[in-house]
Amino acid sequence: MTESGKIELMAPAGSFESLQAAITNDADSVYFGVDQLNMRARASINFTIEDLPEIVRRCEERNVRTYLTLNTIIYDHDLTIIKTLLDAAKKANITAVIVMDQAVISYARQIGMEIHISTQINITNIETVKFYAMFADTMVMSRELSLRQVKSICEQIEKEQIKGPSGNLIEVEIFGHGALCMAVSGKCYMSLHSHNSSANRGACKQNCRKKYTVIDQDTGVEMELDNEYIMSPKDLCTLDFLDQVIDTGIKVLKIEGRGRAPEYVAKVIATYREAIDAYYEDEFTKEKVKDWMEELSKVYNRGFWSGYYLGQKLGEWSDVDGSKATQKKLYLGKGMHYFPKSKIGEFKIEAFDLNIGDTILITGPTTGVEEFELTEMMVNDVVSDSAKKGDSVTIPLEFRIRPSDKLYKIVLTEEPVN
Repeated sequence: MTESGKIELMAPAGSFESLQAAITNDADSVYFGVDQLNMRARASINFTIEDLPEIVRRCEERNVRTYLTLNTIIYDHDLTIIKTLLDAAKKANITAVIVMDQAVISYARQIGMEIHISTQINITNIETVKFYAMFADTMVMSRELSLRQVKSICEQIEKEQIKGPSGNLIEVEIFGHGALCMAVSGKCYMSLHSHNSSANRGACKQNCRKKYTVIDQDTGVEMELDNEYIMSPKDLCTLDFLDQVIDTGIKVLKIEGRGRAPEYVAKVIATYREAIDAYYEDEFTKEKVKDWMEELSKVYNRGFWSGYYLGQKLGEWSDVDGSKATQKKLYLGKGMHYFPKSKIGEFKIEAFDLNIGDTILITGPTTGVEEFELTEMMVNDVVSDSAKKGDSVTIPLEFRIRPSDKLYKIVLTEEPVN
């Protein structure tokens, strides 16, 4: 829990763009992987050991906690790498490590790193909490628990004063938003079986997101299915019952999405930040929930459902291949130069038209994510309402851009583009 007494909002970071987006939009903490030893080794860009000091530097400036994920299955040949990585994390002052394997727990404890237990361990009862309290201060509950079960565990921790190595009460963490799969808390062997690419080593091929035809082997008859994507669940979303989530007594709300784009991180974190703050200010209303849900629907999603938390009918499957986002981004061009005295950013348009009134998105490793309506610009040094491929565009900006930054415009998913 944060110093303000509010629950901690934890953001995913699969790249420096996403990391900066999380920081800018007031996440309390970020979690990320390094190289190949995390559950998103294939899905996200991932950081290197050399990036750790820069991650910590950026986060410490905003009092944001840093969590390194080391929650894959570990083999003997990984042990040297694990120790090297944990030593580097300790030296860089990473806040904590999220773990599953006992070898990682043992070495992290040996060097004095704070330990958080991953959802991969499947904590579903208070006795398991007591066991891991010997090693860890924070525990991510199994994704299959209901809010009633989560609340019961939180109440028992308080009643029995179950404390971790720090001497503080154990903090309960749950996933609040993002992708779900048909596996039990991430433990799936389909990808390993079909492609020799283990999900439990961060290399899932996402078999469950594909179309399948079901055929009766005896008769050869193809079975009719209401939904082609019978193994691809909708995305978890708890925002519309966030008040009930906070009332369980959890201390950390985790947003899934290290494999998703930085604008996803920006939008989801900003929306949940506003909702959490509204709860503590007694301003969490149905009207605001409606607006927040509309905001969340703008970025990548497979549709939303409440997961297992409310004990509702299970098996709410996505009916599309990919996203149901109501908006999409179109690449326009790249950053060229920033003039700090006049606060002007220059871009080269490489695709599509840009017009006054468009909603534009600028992303970059240092910039993070900035989204706003374009109200004025100069095209080839002349004031203009529109620009096309090949044009040089300058835009007033209160933030610095860099040559690595990219310029997009946001359009409705069904909107024709030019």
